[in-house]
Amino acid sequence: MSVDNKKLKDVKDDVFIDRIEKLDTLSDEHIEADHIESTAASKAAWLIAMTVSIGGFLFGYDTGYISSVLVTIGTSLGHELSTSEQELVTSLTSGGALVGAVFAGLVADKYGRKMPIYAACAVFVIGTLLQAAAFHLPQFAVGRFVVGLGVGSAACICPLFIAEISPMRYRGRVVAFNNMSVTLGQLIASAIGAGFAQVQGEAWRGTVAIGGLPPIVLAILLMFCPESPRQLIAHGRTELADACLLKIYPTSTPETRQAKIRSIEASIHENTGSLADESIWKSTKRIFTTPATGRAVLTACAIMAISQLGGFNTLMYYSATLFGLVGFANATAIAIVVSGTNFLFSIVNLVLVDRFGRRAILKVTVLGMAICMLIAAVSFHYIPINTKTLELTSDVTGWPAVLVLVCIICYVAFFSSGVATIAWIGTELIPTEVRAVGTMINTVTCWSTNIIVSSTFLSMMKGLTPTGAFGFYSGICTIGWIFVMFCYPECKGMPLEVIREVFQRGFGVGYSKQWQKENAAFAKANAMGNVNFGH
Repeated sequence: MSVDNKKLKDVKDDVFIDRIEKLDTLSDEHIEADHIESTAASKAAWLIAMTVSIGGFLFGYDTGYISSVLVTIGTSLGHELSTSEQELVTSLTSGGALVGAVFAGLVADKYGRKMPIYAACAVFVIGTLLQAAAFHLPQFAVGRFVVGLGVGSAACICPLFIAEISPMRYRGRVVAFNNMSVTLGQLIASAIGAGFAQVQGEAWRGTVAIGGLPPIVLAILLMFCPESPRQLIAHGRTELADACLLKIYPTSTPETRQAKIRSIEASIHENTGSLADESIWKSTKRIFTTPATGRAVLTACAIMAISQLGGFNTLMYYSATLFGLVGFANATAIAIVVSGTNFLFSIVNLVLVDRFGRRAILKVTVLGMAICMLIAAVSFHYIPINTKTLELTSDVTGWPAVLVLVCIICYVAFFSSGVATIAWIGTELIPTEVRAVGTMINTVTCWSTNIIVSSTFLSMMKGLTPTGAFGFYSGICTIGWIFVMFCYPECKGMPLEVIREVFQRGFGVGYSKQWQKENAAFAKANAMGNVNFGH
């Protein structure tokens, strides 16, 4: 069969010209869309973030008070809780959170970001009432699971919602604010728990019951918050999206807002057609069949797994138990030091994350976590502990106990200023068309690994000895540091619609470095008035 080479050449030329024109159009739209980010953002984004972050506070409070409750609950549930029963009531919240995260992730694209948060508020209240009024272990356990449903929904949707309404330049800080709310909740839970521990009777019920007030406040304030503009655009509600963008960028022009809307629409429709019409199965399948999307979700989930398997929640859930084990008399009060350190260094992350970037912070802090756990593991070798009963065999612990305390505090500082927050900022890596489902998988990773840690810690302390358990956590942190070095790209300052390009090139570490250099050069030239910055 013969081919007309001239006609074939003409066709190729026409296709080439069409592609060039399309690329020019898209480039102009991206530049115009990015102009909105250079306009002054209002306080609305922060006010919305502060409201949604009440969900983060609840996440922290309801996971934080169990440490003090375990050492003060006594026989309130009919008998002294055994080691396995303590692990059960601790891990049940994580189990509920896993289920809650799945629910929230499955409905967030179809029904919006606000609906799962309203559902979380309802189950927070129900779970709190079940626990506070419990006189038997089964009811208390059910209450812990129900509260977990709310914790999972809040942990999944709140960072996602906040990231989608945040200005590009402040996205890391605004999402970090949600994590700071988590640590504040844990700190207040520890403080209230320590206070009620000094009260005779069943004062632990007061610690639990206080957790029923914030979800009511959140549900009321959420009514005044707009839906995510990206969610509105995905469902064709562009007028509401324009109004939301105007609220966040009050000095923007109609042209820049429309350009931003077109940019988001292009991002959504590039691979999916219509996010509103796409089934959950198709969205989930896309993650496993599209290599770039799969790498993005894998990276986010790997950092989340490191944050949990590295051992932090053993300190949060069992800090009072652990400090009592190494010989501190007022273990509940000393546990406040852990929560306080966690809160203070979450503020450090808030200040640094958009300045130095995610990758640089992870490189330093994850290595610091590994070293602290290693030193703690060695120190435990010199503390006289009966591994069968987890009780001291001597009243004298000396310097090893102090060194364990110092290592734990330093570990918490590294954790809170690094991976604790960046694991949730990781939702920025996930493409728009699968962000809700990808965030669900990320949150499921959080709680499934959390269950592993919280349900095995005391058993590991007995089976592997404290030295072996903390050595294991040190090894996990070391593996995490290696992953960060070779696989975690720097995405600070990138529009959410641009981050997808990073994972088109493997894990994109080299590409993201080059982008940051070019971005800095453009920004510097723009500041000098030489170019109109739209990179």
